[in-house]
Amino acid sequence: MPYSPRVLSLNVGKLRSLQVGGKVKQTGLFKQPMQGPQRIDENGLPGDNIVNRRFHGGPDQAVYLYSQDDIDWWKQQLQRDLEPGFFGENLTITHWWPRVRVGDILRAGELIMQITAPRTPCAVLAARVGDPAFIKQFVRAARCGAYARVLRPGTISPGDLFHVTAADDASPAVEDLFRYWHSKTQDADFLRRALAAPIAMLLREALEEKLLKAEAGTPQLPMF
Repeated sequence: MPYSPRVLSLNVGKLRSLQVGGKVKQTGLFKQPMQGPQRIDENGLPGDNIVNRRFHGGPDQAVYLYSQDDIDWWKQQLQRDLEPGFFGENLTITHWWPRVRVGDILRAGELIMQITAPRTPCAVLAARVGDPAFIKQFVRAARCGAYARVLRPGTISPGDLFHVTAADDASPAVEDLFRYWHSKTQDADFLRRALAAPIAMLLREALEEKLLKAEAGTPQLPMF
C-alpha cells in the first residue's frame, strides 16, 4: 500500500541566542517557514543555520522531518500553540506511515531522500520549550521525528506529496532505534541489524561502540 504524506511547511533557522542552563548559546533551532518552492540538496535547505555540527547536520542528517500529527499531540500535552518548525524540523509533513524505518525512500518530483536516524533530544530543545524536564518527556513519548539524507537534489513546495517506498522489514524502525538508544538494554543482535541498515554515520559510530561493549559483556556507561 502506498503512503503519501503531504509537505505542510519548509523551515529554516536563523541564528538566535538562547539561555541554556547557565549559559547563553547560539542556536539555529528556531525554524521559520519559507515561502514558495525551495531546492534541497545534500546539505539540506539553503540558509538553514546549524551550530553544533558534532551532533546535527551533515550529509546523513541533512533534513529533519516531523509530523503535524505529532505537533498536534504535543499541543495537547503542553497546552500551548505550536507553529511549524517548533521542534526544529526542516520539513513539517502531515503524518507518518506505519513503521517508519531506516532506509525508507521518499520521492517528490526530482527530490529523493532516505530515512537515516531518529532525532535525539538535547538541552537546547528543552530550553526552547522552557522546561528542563522536557527531554525525559520527549523520550517517554518516543515521537522523535526522523533525519534523512538527500540521494538526489530537487525542488519542493508546500503542498507537495511524498511517495514512500518502504525499506526491507529487516531494517530497524526509527522508533525502535530511539527507544533502544535511551534504554540500558544490551542486545547485540539488534545492534548488528541496525548496523546493516543505511543509518547516519554519527549514529553508526555510536552503535558500533555499543556493539563492542555488548559482545564483551561489559556494562555500558550511562548516557547524558
